[in-house]
Amino acid sequence: MPIRLSTLFLRTLREDPSDAEVTSHKLLVRAGYIRRAAPGVYTWLPLGLAVKAKIEQVVREEMAAAGAQEVFFPALLPREPYEATGRWTEYGDNLFRLQDRKKADYLLAPTHEEMFTLLVKDLYTSYKDLPVCLYQIQNKYRDEARPRAGLLRGREFVMKDAYSFDLTDEGLVASYQAQRDAYERIFTRLGVDYVIVKADAGAMGGSASEEFLSPSPIGEDTFVRSPGGYAANVEAVQTVAPAPLPIEGQPAAVVHPSPNTPTIASLVDLANATVPRADGRAWTAADTLKNVVLALTSPEGKRELVVVGLPGDREVDAKRAEAAFSPNDVEPATESDFEKNPGLVKGYIGPVKLDEGEQVLGLEGSTKIRYLLDPRVVDGTAWITGANIAEKHVFDLVKGRDFNADGIADIAEVRAGDEAPDGSGPLELARGIEIGHVFQLGRKYAEALDLRVLDENGKLQVVTMGSYGIGVTRLVSVLAEANNDEKGLIWPEAVSPADVYVVAAGKDDVVYETAERLAAELEAAGKSVILDDRQKVSPGVKFGDAELIGVPKIVIVGRGLETGEVDLWDRRSGERRPVKVESAVAELL
Repeated sequence: MPIRLSTLFLRTLREDPSDAEVTSHKLLVRAGYIRRAAPGVYTWLPLGLAVKAKIEQVVREEMAAAGAQEVFFPALLPREPYEATGRWTEYGDNLFRLQDRKKADYLLAPTHEEMFTLLVKDLYTSYKDLPVCLYQIQNKYRDEARPRAGLLRGREFVMKDAYSFDLTDEGLVASYQAQRDAYERIFTRLGVDYVIVKADAGAMGGSASEEFLSPSPIGEDTFVRSPGGYAANVEAVQTVAPAPLPIEGQPAAVVHPSPNTPTIASLVDLANATVPRADGRAWTAADTLKNVVLALTSPEGKRELVVVGLPGDREVDAKRAEAAFSPNDVEPATESDFEKNPGLVKGYIGPVKLDEGEQVLGLEGSTKIRYLLDPRVVDGTAWITGANIAEKHVFDLVKGRDFNADGIADIAEVRAGDEAPDGSGPLELARGIEIGHVFQLGRKYAEALDLRVLDENGKLQVVTMGSYGIGVTRLVSVLAEANNDEKGLIWPEAVSPADVYVVAAGKDDVVYETAERLAAELEAAGKSVILDDRQKVSPGVKFGDAELIGVPKIVIVGRGLETGEVDLWDRRSGERRPVKVESAVAELL
């Protein structure tokens, strides 16, 4: 039976919803696919469920082809498994926590690694049971601080998450590749433009991690790629460190007055005006070492300051900093932090205080604050940096001679033109929406939850795991974002809520009778149909709804019937042409 607009639970809107920021959000609400229930939480209407179901069907088919089996876990989970892996605390405020009437702690699952691990532990005991790959399509919950962009960043969303279990690392690599290949098939079948990029494993842990990103100007993820094929999100890019320079023969470090230099630009201007370089080149921001004070807050609430020195022409990238210092929350130090640490002379922070002959930053320094350096700050490089004295900077401070650090912090912004870590050429930057993520988790969760099986020799071995996620509801938004025009949505055929949209555009009975007959013939031929059979709605409104709803193939039954014709309208190409009624179905097939 066709979906009849005369009875379909649907109300299209002519105006954009006031809370919608991006095109997909606007169109999905206006076309009657979703409705907002709360910030970051949406009700799915019949057309939206039809699109989501088609995505899920493709996922299920390719999961089966890859050897994965479907299970289904509850979304309401007990605290204890997440306590065992430390994620009850690590998730911080992103976790929805609640208690039952007996005051036992529960959570709404943000992800299900623990439950998959415990299920396999419960049922499997031998290497003969492995490998196995299980998956589910299930709601997830994360208390996003700023839910935005409709389905792209919500508090409730649907994911496909799969987990592989192997005895050996070689088995994990094979399982990982099988899932990775399945993802490529899924996104190709759905008509999603995607790139695969190296990713930071973050709190998930593991030895390998890749993201599937759909390039989009509204994407929250920045990724890079090179002419030679390197691709990574910015969190995973490793800066290419230059070779060390000789220290011998470098001029001695000297402190110079530097009043009224609150910015790197003002410091460079003063340096060029008062301390010209011996080689005649002008000072630039890249010659300065700025020392950024960050506050790290652990999941347990412990606050620690860290100072990171990086070239003055670079800014800290917040996402790279979050990845580098995970699972800590990262923010700039506050005025209160500086008040509690008078050894940090705000605006003039540097690693040493020359007049006292000591390094002030670092575990061995007088402040006892960790001091980390950008990878570009290698031995033998000389810098202009703060002298730890108000209104003074030190020139020609040499790394490896005058100061050292406690480690590396690769958190500076990545720029177009930077060299790819693998030497494959200069990087270009783009933005994308994450649609899938695959991890080689290894034994982190199996060890935490004691998942072991007997090997061929009768010895207990810790199982190794992989994790593979696809954002199902996010894909609805990604496809809507990439497939629309000024009139409305234009779905790829693989996910369209129907194969054909039939419009009865007229008042005569013969128009409706012909539309009904064409819909029945299409259904008999295996095509799903939306039939606009509304009797008291103008053709203009019907055409507007057809464009908005976005079925790519439209049949218009109207005035052309006078000459025995209907119009076939292809929303993708924009072509609209008359055909004889008797040949319309064959043309569509």
